[in-house]
This record gives sequence, structure tokens and C-alpha cells, in this order.
Amino acid sequence: MTSVLRGVSGELDPRLLEHRRELTGYCYRMLGSSFDADDAVQETMVRAWKSLGDFEGRSSLRSWLYRIATNVCLDQLSGRQRRALPMDLSGQSWSPVEASLAAKRPAEAWVEPVLDRQVLPEDGDPAERAVARESVRLAFVAALQHLPPRQRVVLLLRDVLRWRADEVAELLDSTVASVNSALQRARATLAAVGGDPEERPLDADHRELLTRYLDAFERYDIDAFVKLLHEDATQHMPPFEMWLGSAADIGTWMLGPGSGCRNSRLMLTEANGSPAVAQWRPTDDGGHVPWALHVLEIEGGRIRHITSFLDLDNDLFARLGLPVTAPEGVAVP
Repeated sequence: MTSVLRGVSGELDPRLLEHRRELTGYCYRMLGSSFDADDAVQETMVRAWKSLGDFEGRSSLRSWLYRIATNVCLDQLSGRQRRALPMDLSGQSWSPVEASLAAKRPAEAWVEPVLDRQVLPEDGDPAERAVARESVRLAFVAALQHLPPRQRVVLLLRDVLRWRADEVAELLDSTVASVNSALQRARATLAAVGGDPEERPLDADHRELLTRYLDAFERYDIDAFVKLLHEDATQHMPPFEMWLGSAADIGTWMLGPGSGCRNSRLMLTEANGSPAVAQWRPTDDGGHVPWALHVLEIEGGRIRHITSFLDLDNDLFARLGLPVTAPEGVAVP
């Protein structure tokens, strides 16, 4: 039995570790935080090691790990308030002035970003990759937080991971009827909060748009930058409660409170199934420090929404595995 999970060196068997990425994706969708997801997966591995006697081959190793990961996530969610994004908290956008930075919430109040490479499969069926990508989009992950935890489990296992109802019922020690009922309620809630995932492929026009976006940002040509946005584009900036409700407001912000971002260095990456831009902001001594990860939503050849996760505590980049040292100029991997 031990040989199933542990190698001759005493380290965890690769057959166990090969599930880490998909488990991280599952825990991220459940918890709304890549950092909490990492902790949950680590705890899953520890519990698996401590509970070898519970695994007797009656189910697959993968199913057994998902059962453990589900219990870890349910434990973490017990008594916890749901994570959100600033636009979820209020229908009122903020004026782009310094005073709008007064309202701030702790990190655990917000849905947090995740890099695609942490949670999405590297290869496999294109249709399955598309579903996986859409299921980590920020809007979908935020909508999931509206669901009671067990409904969240059911919806993820059934609609995202494509488990059968009887498999989910076995994992939850429930019945097929109960699982189907929970799934119907979860789907209805997601539809009500606008959380249905929608595939948005990144085509050649999008890649050209991203090149222009990086160029305008690097040159800090705000007129050119604003032309890349929809007129009603939005932007929010966790951990602040504020959000901006138009391209004009975003431009005013960048020339006002955000003007310290001039001469930033940038790197294109992918986060939450979307294009993303890592930004290092200039310092007074001529250096650059990690400042924000901007996750972009593109629609109709323009930027529809920008979620700017600010690295105010100087740990976001390090915890996501982004370089702490700024690249020379724009970096396009």
C-alpha cells in the first residue's frame, strides 16, 4: 500500500503528485484564492499520507484524492464569508480621485487571481481545455462564491469535471436524487448572478490588441490606451472597494491618482483563463517593484474589463511565482 503513494526515496510517489495541478484548480474554484488552494492541496497530500489505510483500491487514486480535497475545502469554508470582487459589492462606481482609495478591505475579502499554468492542463482534449479555462475566469469564480459549499462541490464535479451523478453522490455520501437537486439549484443561482461560463477564444485580432495595449501602457499614451477600451469598460482594483465605470474614467484615473504608473515595466502572461499583464512600477531611486497583475477581459476586439490586483503587501508576485525583478522593457513570453 505504501508503495502506491511513496517512492523508494521516501518522497511522495509521482502518481500522487501528478494530480496536484488539477486538484489546485478544483480547490481554487472552491475557495476563490490561489493561496488558499495551495494550502488546501498541501493539506490534501498530508491527509492522504496519514490515511493510507483508508485507501484500499475500491476507487481510483484520483477519486480518493478528490474526496480528501473536498473535505479540506469544506473545512476551510465553514463559517467563512464569501469572497467577492469590488463590482459585486456595489452598483455605484467611484469617481477617479484620490479619496476613492479610502475604502479598503483585507485580502481574504476578495477573489484572488491564479496563473493559468498553476491550474490548467498543459495538453489534452481542446474542448476539455476550453471548459477548464472558462471555469477559472474571474466572473465565474466570483459567481461560484454565491453557492453554498456543497452545491459548489456538486456543480464543479458535474458541470466542470464531468463526473457522473452517482460518482458525486458516492464522494459526498449522498444520493443521486440529492445530487441532481443540488445541481439544479446551483445552476439556477449561477444564472441569476450572471455566472454562466462563456467561451471566448483568443484569436489573432486579440493578440494584436494585446500588443497595442502593452505599447500604449509602456509609452503611457493614455489617448491611445483609452481607444483600446469599450466606452463602458470597467476596472476595479482589489484590495480597494472602488471601481471605474467607463473608458473616460479609466483614462482620468491613469493621468491622476494612477500617474505613478508612468514608465512601468510590463510582462504579458495568462491568468484566470484570460490575457494578463504583470506590472512593475518605478520607484524614486530608479528601480522597479512589483505593483499589479491586470487580468483583461476582451470582447469584440476591445478591452471590456480590467481587474487590477495590486501587490500592496509585496507578496502577490512571489506567491504567484511571478518574477520579483522587473524585465527590461516589455516582456512577451
